[in-house]
Amino acid sequence: MKTRNLNVLLGWLMALLLNGCIEPYAPEVLEAPNSYLVVNGFINANGPTNVQLLRTQNLNEEVPPPAETGATVSIEAENGENYRLSETEAGYYTVGNLGLSPANKYRLYIKTSDGEEYLSEFVAVKQTPEVGAVTWKPIDEEVQLYVSAQDPENDTRYYRWEYESTWQFRSALFTNLKFDGDTVVYRTDSDEEIYYCWRSDHSTTIELSNSTRLSQDVISNYKLLTIPHNSEKLAIKYSILVKQYALTREAYEYWETLKKNTESIGTLFDPLPSQLKGNIRNIHNPDEPVVGFVSASTMQEKRIFIDHKELPKEWRLYLPMCTVDTLLFEDRSVKDLFQGGGLMPVFELYAPSGPFVIGYTYGAKSCVDCRTKGTNVKPAFWE
Repeated sequence: MKTRNLNVLLGWLMALLLNGCIEPYAPEVLEAPNSYLVVNGFINANGPTNVQLLRTQNLNEEVPPPAETGATVSIEAENGENYRLSETEAGYYTVGNLGLSPANKYRLYIKTSDGEEYLSEFVAVKQTPEVGAVTWKPIDEEVQLYVSAQDPENDTRYYRWEYESTWQFRSALFTNLKFDGDTVVYRTDSDEEIYYCWRSDHSTTIELSNSTRLSQDVISNYKLLTIPHNSEKLAIKYSILVKQYALTREAYEYWETLKKNTESIGTLFDPLPSQLKGNIRNIHNPDEPVVGFVSASTMQEKRIFIDHKELPKEWRLYLPMCTVDTLLFEDRSVKDLFQGGGLMPVFELYAPSGPFVIGYTYGAKSCVDCRTKGTNVKPAFWE
């Protein structure tokens, strides 16, 4: 009887998975008036400490989570030392390199603008080993990037990584012209560069690994990310800065649970969400949920570059494409077309019978001026 029931259940599940005609079901999302504190950051022992404070919101809200502004945030040491963080922008609190002693334990103190007070537990400073290597391979028309780490003292075991990507890109259309005042003129050497720019982004996934099942504290070729071969990031030159953090077992378990809850939900066979248990509490209301885990460690970094010349020659790399239109003076005035700033001149059109300009080709500003998608200021680290 049990076997029959199991077969029926399996058959129902297979039918559910294979039936492409079933309309998707969007269940109603329960809304709650509660707005819990979210603490994002760690105590950096050898560099600037940055802490972001947010408030939770309901799943169906489409606006970014609200920032917790006007708070008092400080790092407290077990020996009584105190370091105040300053709010540099809405919800972001920072303090410079404090050179914290690994002999002390530290915690985070937060007092919100409405007078609520929060404390994290005292945590010891973990010493993060150097990043062993950051490598990459071209596999199946994508670039796969890896990180390795090793602690000769066998004392780290738990690792977390973040990264910052920066890449150079070009506009789809090149021009040496600009609209100035009420006419089109040539750009000079003193004009700002608008053909080549740089753009950056940060990792948005949780990247963790551990060596607890190994005799040696070694992480070998952990895959951080992949980049499709036709991505704009690889078209000219790409750089990645990998940041490595040592974690305690408790911190690792927190991040691992958070990773499962945020990245593994979506099919019948994914694990159910687990309760996040951080190390921050409301002093006067310990039962209030607080999202976040404060740890203390040093940070190690390593940067590498990937030039498009190093990629397989058979790859068709990203090439920006845009259309151009034509302006003839007899049809429309230059001022009427270009004064709004949304269109830019690209190329001069000359009369077939003589060396004088009769119009211009033009394109959208987003196709001509790379600053609409990035910055033309070359990063200090760029090779």
